[in-house]
Amino acid sequence: MTEYQHLAAEHRSVADLPDEDRIQWIRAERWISHPVAELALETMSDLLTYPQRNRMPCLLIHGRTGMGKTMILKKFHRDHPRIVDCRIGLTQTPVVLMQLPPEPVEVPFYEELLGAMGLPLVGEVSRTRARRMAREALKIIGARMLVIDEIHSLLVGGDRQQRVFLNVIRLLANDLEMPLVCAGTPEARRALLADNGLADRFESVELPRWTNGLAFRRLLASFAAILPLRKPSDLDHEQVRSSILKLSDGVTVRIVRLLERLAVDAIRRGSECIEASSLDALPERVPLLSMERRRPGFAS
Repeated sequence: MTEYQHLAAEHRSVADLPDEDRIQWIRAERWISHPVAELALETMSDLLTYPQRNRMPCLLIHGRTGMGKTMILKKFHRDHPRIVDCRIGLTQTPVVLMQLPPEPVEVPFYEELLGAMGLPLVGEVSRTRARRMAREALKIIGARMLVIDEIHSLLVGGDRQQRVFLNVIRLLANDLEMPLVCAGTPEARRALLADNGLADRFESVELPRWTNGLAFRRLLASFAAILPLRKPSDLDHEQVRSSILKLSDGVTVRIVRLLERLAVDAIRRGSECIEASSLDALPERVPLLSMERRRPGFAS
């Protein structure tokens, strides 16, 4: 009988590695699929194939900080890498991923956009020239989608500044006839809805906090199948699920960090599995967890 039947076949060999190698493997960033993330990726893929038209449809992925918005954008960006066209000697970049600058100001926005394409601005340039350079560069590289992370940064400015910047985004989409994908907090959604010219072209996908349902059980099952522990964990036990949710407040990044911490502790203690007693043994200062919600009985 094959060892480590509780693990996915492609991860069983990792369980045989030395402890420190397994710990480093656990701490490495990796993609974990779940239904809402797959919905966002499918919607983005559909937009990428959209024929050019005057008013291109767009997408907003929104949720509170730590729900995995940036991971989804990076996953989509990785899945659509640059393509070298040997016939014309150019590199085509179907998806451009950028982050909104800390302040919604036009020149820094174009500077960030050009940097995302590998064409950083040198020296000071006017707003008009920066805009023209960015638009021309997007056309030259064959961009078919612009993805903007941290769109909620536009809320830093006053109402007038927000309206001006939203107009910049709208005109960019109109001129280039390409879909925009934005990701941000729920506040960013309200800002986009306030602009009538944008609200009617944005679909939205929300990343809600996790609750103790089937989707959460599937998420934990995914982790149980990849964490290189040598014994099966009790991640589907009701007490374990409830405790993880209480400690993490249902926030994806906190759940991931908590499971990483529990898996590392299981290796170092020699228990080789995560169970209810693993949560009781958590130290006082566990990063990124909601300390206000820690139930009696946890170490504190």
